[in-house]
Amino acid sequence: MKIGLTGGIGSGKSTVANFLREAGAAVIDTDAIARQLSGPGGAAMPAIATEFGPAMLTTEGALNRVAMRDLAFSDPSAKQRLEAVLHPLIGAQTLAESAAAEQAGARLIIFDVPLLVESGRWRHRVARVLVVDCTEQTQLDRVAARPGWTLAAAAAVLAAQASRAQRRASADAIIYNEGLSLAALKAQVLHLADRWHPAK
Repeated sequence: MKIGLTGGIGSGKSTVANFLREAGAAVIDTDAIARQLSGPGGAAMPAIATEFGPAMLTTEGALNRVAMRDLAFSDPSAKQRLEAVLHPLIGAQTLAESAAAEQAGARLIIFDVPLLVESGRWRHRVARVLVVDCTEQTQLDRVAARPGWTLAAAAAVLAAQASRAQRRASADAIIYNEGLSLAALKAQVLHLADRWHPAK
């Protein structure tokens, strides 16, 4: 069973992914793949350096994420140019990890995709879509509390993502992560994993 997992920034999607991993699912994190590709020595870095120049690189030779985030908000084409470099590489790595998980006998494969709804490419690739949801105010509060983030930066990212209504409309199941303890959240996740886990 292949599940697409998504949620807006600050929704708690990563926590849900970790609980699914604990439940025995193979979790393929497209954000982690993107970070690997754009880290020091990453496969995407030569093309990123060519496209954006040395100003967009850290001293270690990785993508300067803060500078890229600032550029993307002032120049919408920058995001598209970065995606044109990253997305084919992310797609290839995702397929490779999925095939490896199937070969290893995984019965539940989770594709953790922050922009699943926005991309429009995922619905036909998965059997179910799981959306982690909460109020926009909670998203803002959680993200603004992260190191290096401001409320304005959090609001800008939120505005660039799909709306709650769009994500909820795409969902086969929704976890409403508002005011839940970690234990209560985990219980919901494990219940879903058990329901969707194919019989041994």
